[in-house]
Amino acid sequence: MSDPTYDEGARKRRLLELLRALSARIRELGEDDALLAAGPELLKLLGDVRSELFQYEVRITYDSPEVAEGRKIVEEAQQQMESPDFGPEEDDEPWRSQ
Repeated sequence: MSDPTYDEGARKRRLLELLRALSARIRELGEDDALLAAGPELLKLLGDVRSELFQYEVRITYDSPEVAEGRKIVEEAQQQMESPDFGPEEDDEPWRSQ
């Protein structure tokens, strides 16, 4: 059993349904006067779409703790490769007089 809140497929279907419903409602209203009169209704629909779109995007970009840890390890390794820290600078040729 999957939780529809976290089911990527269900989220995607729900978002598509809301977008299509908004589009259909705008087409139904058609005329300028009808569109303007339906402002509160359209704001409600837009709010629902916005909320679902936000949830969809958050789920798509979410990193599990394991993935986040792996990403952190890779980033740290890349930083070390770009600017290695060899400790305090030492004289490579101690026999030469200064």
